[in-house]
Amino acid sequence: MRKIPSVSDYFIIVSGSSTTQVRAISDKIIEALKAKGERVWHSEGAREAIWILLDYGDVVVHIFLKETRAFYGLEKLWSNVPKKKFAESGFKVRVKAGPKPKRVAKKAAGKKKRQNVLWRSRKRGRSTS
Repeated sequence: MRKIPSVSDYFIIVSGSSTTQVRAISDKIIEALKAKGERVWHSEGAREAIWILLDYGDVVVHIFLKETRAFYGLEKLWSNVPKKKFAESGFKVRVKAGPKPKRVAKKAAGKKKRQNVLWRSRKRGRSTS
């Protein structure tokens, strides 16, 4: 895109199959570039996660939900720009499992609950011995 007047030198267009996946892709890109000392200048769409834009100045990353990518067709808009496709299976994301949540023991029935059971039993004419 350097030969065509634009606000950035590169567009990276990625898509995910769910909003959770779109958010995860965005988070992983931000995390990986932050580790290399690059900070995102501007980001949009993280709340809805149907189209997240990450602006790094010379590089702009568009992360789409598959349906949204098909609808807007950014590739058609920039059809005269050289493209490079990457294999879908070439990028693996490793997610670290967090600590398992602690199990909380159920509390014994409180005084109010026991009173309700006694009241219902008496109302029905049953003895509570």
